[in-house]
Amino acid sequence: MKLHEYQSKSVFADYGVPIPVGETATSPAEARAIAERLGGPVVIKSQVLVGSRGKAGGIKLAHNPDEAEKVAGRILGMNIKGLTVDTVLVEQAAEIKQEFYLGIVIDRALQKPVIIASASGGVEIEEVARTNPEAIIRLPVDPQIGLLDYQARDLAFDLGLRRTLIGQFVQIVKGLYRAFIQSDATLAEINPLVITEEERLLGVDGKIVLDDNALFRHPHLAELRDAQEETPSEREARLAGLSYVKLDGEIGCMVNGAGLAMATMDIIKRFGGEPANFLDIGGGAKADKVAVALRIILSDSKIKAVLFNIFGGITRCDEVAQGILAALNQVQTNIPMVARLVGTNEEEGRQILAKANFPSASSLGEAAQKAIAMAKGAWEGI
Repeated sequence: MKLHEYQSKSVFADYGVPIPVGETATSPAEARAIAERLGGPVVIKSQVLVGSRGKAGGIKLAHNPDEAEKVAGRILGMNIKGLTVDTVLVEQAAEIKQEFYLGIVIDRALQKPVIIASASGGVEIEEVARTNPEAIIRLPVDPQIGLLDYQARDLAFDLGLRRTLIGQFVQIVKGLYRAFIQSDATLAEINPLVITEEERLLGVDGKIVLDDNALFRHPHLAELRDAQEETPSEREARLAGLSYVKLDGEIGCMVNGAGLAMATMDIIKRFGGEPANFLDIGGGAKADKVAVALRIILSDSKIKAVLFNIFGGITRCDEVAQGILAALNQVQTNIPMVARLVGTNEEEGRQILAKANFPSASSLGEAAQKAIAMAKGAWEGI
C-alpha cells in the first residue's frame, strides 16, 4: 500500500524528520487561503500515487496567494498517468543549495534493511543507478541491532556533509529508519533531501510503501489508502481476503497457496499460454469465497479460459467444487473452464463437478494444456 507524499511526510515528521510547513487543499480557494497563512512563495504539488508528477505539470511554484489559486485550479482535476488529481499539497518553498537521495528498502538476499543514499538527489534513483552507479551508497543494517550513530555519521561523511549538517543528518536518517521499521514499510524514501540556504537539511519530498500483510498492526495507516490505487477487482479481492494481482494474459487462475499459484502460472507459460492473474484463495476457503474469486476473475474482459488448481489440505476440494458451481449460478458466462483437484475430499469434489459436466484433469500439466486449448477454441471438449 502506497502513501501519498503528504501522508508520508507526516509519518516522517512524527519521527523527527524536518519537512516544509504545508497543508492540503481540494479547491483553488483552499489553496489560496493556505498560501496566505504560510506567506511567501509556495509550491503546489499534485497528490497522486505515480512518479514524474513534475514532468507532467503536477508540481508548480506560486509566488503569492493569487498565483497559488490559479495554479491549484490548473492542477486540480488533471489526469496524470490515468489518475485524477483531487488533492494538492501547498507548502512553503525552500531555497535549495544541494539535493540528496535517502531511502530504505528490504534486501531480500541479505535479509536486512538497506539504506541507500546518493549526492545525486532530485531524480529517480533508478536513473542514477543506470547512468552513475558509483554515486550510490548502500548501507545494510542489522535489524536486531538497528542503525548505530557511527554508521549514520560515516554515511554523512560519505555524502560530503560537514560541520552542523552531520548532526542534522544523523537525526534524519535515524528517524527515517525508525519510521521504516515501526510502520512495517517496504520502502521509505526522501527525494530530495536538501540543504537550504539557511544550512538546514529538509525533506522536501517523501514516499512510503507499506507491507499489506502488516496493515492489521497499523489500522491508522490502513485508513489512509487511496481508492485510486486499486482497481475495483483488486479492492474486492482485498476486502474478501484474497491475494489477487491482475496480469496481461488470457487464462484466469484460481489456486490455493502462493507457491502453487506461481507454479501454475509457470506451467501455463511452459505450454505456451499466458496467465491473466495471480489469485490465491488461501487455506480453508469456503464456497462463498470461491464464488467471489471467480467473479473477480471473470470481470477481466481478456479472459478466454479459467484454470482451477486446488491442493486440498485445509481447503476441501468438495467445498471448492461447490463454490465453482455456486459462482456459475450467480455469474452467467460462456468462458470454458477446467479444474484440477487433488487432496482432501478430491473424489467428492470431482464427483460434484462431473455431475455438472464440468471438465477436470488429473494433473497440473494436463489441466494447463486443456486450459490453453480452451483459450484457443481448440479443445475437443468444447
